[in-house]
Amino acid sequence: MPFVATHLPHPPARAAVDQLPGATVIEFGAPWCSHCQRAQLLIEQALEDRDEVRHVKVEDGPGQRLGRSFGVKLWPTLIFLRDGHEVSRLVRPQAAQAIHEAVQAITASA
Repeated sequence: MPFVATHLPHPPARAAVDQLPGATVIEFGAPWCSHCQRAQLLIEQALEDRDEVRHVKVEDGPGQRLGRSFGVKLWPTLIFLRDGHEVSRLVRPQAAQAIHEAVQAITASA
């Protein structure tokens, strides 16, 4: 699944996220967040040609349980999962290379 440019209309439940097979990147942020907007090109570059990686873009904010369940405090926060388990996270990434390395970690053979 390639880069996703828009936020999901309804975030998945934590139980559903915990059951996701394979490699997943969950991106927490908001459309109006300037840090999130600046990170979009970096995220897109890191996920380019990575069809095996699921990208889930979640709009976070007050009352949003999924972000709280992951302890998200700043945006964007990228959570890198393998088979529903967190492998790593990046908060306000500044370089595509850091995202690329985290993607490599969740796609490497276990």
